[in-house]
Amino acid sequence: MSIDSPLLNSFSLNESLQLKNRVVLAPLTRARAGKDRIPNELMAEYYRQRASAGLVITEATVVSKIARGWVDSPGIYNDEQMQGWKRVVDAVHAEGGLIFLQLWHMGRASHTSFHDNGELPVAPSAIKINGDEIHTPNGKEEYETPHALTIDEIKQTVLDYRNAAKRAMQAGFDGVEVHSANGYLLDQFLQSRTNQRTDEYGGSIEKRYRMLDEVIKAVTEEVPAERVGVRLAPNGVFNDMGSADFRESFTYVAQQLNQYGLAYLHVMDGLAFGFHELGEPMTLDEFRQVFDGPLMGNCGYTQETAEKAITDGKADLIAFGRPYISNPDLVERYRNDWPLAPEADVELWWTPREDGLADFPTYEAA
Repeated sequence: MSIDSPLLNSFSLNESLQLKNRVVLAPLTRARAGKDRIPNELMAEYYRQRASAGLVITEATVVSKIARGWVDSPGIYNDEQMQGWKRVVDAVHAEGGLIFLQLWHMGRASHTSFHDNGELPVAPSAIKINGDEIHTPNGKEEYETPHALTIDEIKQTVLDYRNAAKRAMQAGFDGVEVHSANGYLLDQFLQSRTNQRTDEYGGSIEKRYRMLDEVIKAVTEEVPAERVGVRLAPNGVFNDMGSADFRESFTYVAQQLNQYGLAYLHVMDGLAFGFHELGEPMTLDEFRQVFDGPLMGNCGYTQETAEKAITDGKADLIAFGRPYISNPDLVERYRNDWPLAPEADVELWWTPREDGLADFPTYEAA
């Protein structure tokens, strides 16, 4: 029986793209791109199966060699990777879907073993992650104290983002999302916990925001602003994050991003990925007050809580992660009130292997 759900209503993304529903495939690192980080046919099938989402956001994709830090995650820093992504894009478009590429730099959440010449991971400041061991090509290893980027290296990093955005457009993507969340490089620049610079890229929130601002300006040289999204995680603790001034900082960031006319602001407002407990969690309502464009909620939503967020005007779109791993037909299950498949085993989430990616059945085939 088909049900009436606000999640299934169409949505115009800044009059630039018409989304067939408000369900978004959240970016999910799946680690199936191989050592050369080239998207393959298995990945194309995975995204094709989920193309009924109003918008597909790809797994995080590194913008340069030094940005790497996850085993077998994809890249977009050479033409072979771009061609691999083109196969993915073509598969999604053939199903009538829309797809954005998420641009990623891991910063200090990396390790020398990922880098050709054993370079240290980079960060705004030389502050090591205090946490569990990192998974590297050599197995589990200790986190390292990163190299603080020089001004020239910052400029090169901004250029890396621009070049990655250019390749994304050459691959045919409908837009890009700039990953500035979860303790990766751009988030490291934003937060006082990880950015203790004393130059023009650190200190006040205005200076800490500068790196993200320069990246957005560079990316929008290649991609229209209304096709560029930004992801933030104000409440997150992943990768040893969480700053005492988080509310002030992220309110300012959203205010500044508002001037660009972005495709959307993607906020990990839910607490299912961990919460730093440094104050009351930031809510979508707070972002609504300072950001006028489309707002996407994420992290731990169910169909019911997502519908309520949209009905109450808190969000325009809701991104779903874990439910989409084992339910490629998530939209159809919501539309027909079909039960969801059990959540996939965590070992399948981001382990380099052939199974556990594109082999989950639709409801009809179950």
